[in-house]
Amino acid sequence: MKVAIYVGGVPADVGGGYTFETEVVEGFLAAFSASHHKFTFLCPDKSVPGLTSWLQATGLGVRAVATGWIDRLIQPALNTSAFVRARWKRRSTLDVAADAVGADLIWFVASGSHLTDRPYITVVWDIQHRVAPWFPELSEHGAWDMRDLVSGWFLRRATKIVTGTRAGQAELELHYQIPSERTVVLPHPTPHFVLHAAAGQKKPLGDHLGVRRPYLFYPAQFWAHKNHVNLLRALKIIRERHGLAIDLALSGSDKGNQSYVERVAKDLGLDGNVHFLGFVSRDDLIALYENALALAYVSWFGPENLPPLEAFALGCPVVASRIPGAEEQLGSAALLVAPQDPEDIAAAVMKLHQDAVLRERLVVAGMTRARQWTAKDYAAGVLKAIDQLEPLIQCWRPV
Repeated sequence: MKVAIYVGGVPADVGGGYTFETEVVEGFLAAFSASHHKFTFLCPDKSVPGLTSWLQATGLGVRAVATGWIDRLIQPALNTSAFVRARWKRRSTLDVAADAVGADLIWFVASGSHLTDRPYITVVWDIQHRVAPWFPELSEHGAWDMRDLVSGWFLRRATKIVTGTRAGQAELELHYQIPSERTVVLPHPTPHFVLHAAAGQKKPLGDHLGVRRPYLFYPAQFWAHKNHVNLLRALKIIRERHGLAIDLALSGSDKGNQSYVERVAKDLGLDGNVHFLGFVSRDDLIALYENALALAYVSWFGPENLPPLEAFALGCPVVASRIPGAEEQLGSAALLVAPQDPEDIAAAVMKLHQDAVLRERLVVAGMTRARQWTAKDYAAGVLKAIDQLEPLIQCWRPV
């Protein structure tokens, strides 16, 4: 078959989405030579030069997909109205590009939704707007309605959906009635850049960061669901009950909740110990993991998250929320806590601070787990799913 791989060009400051997309493309480049299919990349027109340069040595082509503002404008109407959809004869800009390369199937590397009539494989990182719709970033200004309208339509129409856990698979079946036969469970790959960094010398913590040991690290955008506030309350408990002042290094972009988190830190008397670092370089990110007492990943959302895998690879113990999918992803290599309970979070942090044997056990278990699933493994799993779809698609397209 001819397969078009759509790379959306997720911006670097998105964080995990950018890492995921670039890592999966790298994994594909390491795995595709074993496949008999023919591949071409599609991407937004602005991303063509960078992607072309990246793929220069592979011989794989890149074709631009026009910006398609009309598609984005009309898509909600198409999703809500079967009548409009059935009579909308114009080809989307994506399908025009797919026609030009003769694509039988499109593989969307990153999560999102697109207007296409082609068979396609996509990935879903979460459908937490269905699981926890009360968070403001999922509910205000019509955010829930638009997300459910667009992503629900796109997921239900998918030929195959890649999800990282059985918990995610169950959520798709519960909330969108997508049978498990149409999903493929492929765990998030551990990024190559952290595996590579772990093989080298430990990076020193730069003075420009202003962070003092011992400290917790939490790389997360400032959304309410990231649960920064309960983490701050846990640090207050540790200070008052144990007399231990622990710094907290927070990296990530402000998505509307940072000023509130700053105010809570000040009200708790922690503003001198909490460091708002914004978007950090990759070298600083690695150093922050390698020198931390622990990663405190207390997000309300799952069922899978990327930072715990990065921490595992770099020898950083992990404290993570006990949410659906967490145990499946992290196993016994992390201390799982109730995200709503600062006492539970504080107790886990103190265990790591006081128990060197426990800390070392988690470090070893984390490093082992981080190496179990790479981007090449992930790409190979998608290529296997493409193989399985070939007998179906060849029924109406020349292969």
